[in-house]
Amino acid sequence: MPRSQALALSLAALFALGAAASLDTTDASGLKEALRLATERAVQSTSRPNGFLDNAKIRIGLPGALGKMASGLRTIGMGAQVDELEVTMNRAAEKAAGEATPVFVDAIHAMSFQDASEIVTGGDTAATDYFEKTTSETLRTRFRPIVDQAIRNVGLAQQYDQLVGRYTSIPFSSTPKLDLTGYVTDQALAGLFTVVGEQEKQIRTNPAARATDLLKQVFGR
Repeated sequence: MPRSQALALSLAALFALGAAASLDTTDASGLKEALRLATERAVQSTSRPNGFLDNAKIRIGLPGALGKMASGLRTIGMGAQVDELEVTMNRAAEKAAGEATPVFVDAIHAMSFQDASEIVTGGDTAATDYFEKTTSETLRTRFRPIVDQAIRNVGLAQQYDQLVGRYTSIPFSSTPKLDLTGYVTDQALAGLFTVVGEQEKQIRTNPAARATDLLKQVFGR
């Protein structure tokens, strides 16, 4: 099943509940199951090969001063090395994203009845906001050593240092500062939440997607 369809079907259950006058225990359990499926699919999407690299909305590039550095390096014929650095950063993010599922599962298990009600009646990204609020620090702690190890395994830090060295040899350039591990970790988190958030917004504005066999089976509505 395509990623967008799977996430839409999962999140469709969430918004179907919004049509009910109130949530009961069965509804809340169904909501948690829908969110579990949605986050699993989001993790699968971002952690697969090229999950970050081929998605223009979450692909990790060189930011700020480093973007200027990239332009300078390309002008002296080092475009391939810049591209390799970006590919390696995205690969590290994809590896880290694969570790998110158990953290999301814990957040869903910890969800209160009030949390569920607020998600159902909340704004366009209420579910995504809940996950971002309850899982960001745990995910960051979990992602960082994975990103750091990935960076070490492929020599990303050395690649970066070499490119900085070449860039600073260009007249009037200055050395850009970057916590490479921290940057990739934060971008991996942002990309993961972007995927969940986009699908949540889509299903909130697409009522037709709610009329599915899966939805009828789970909720009997």
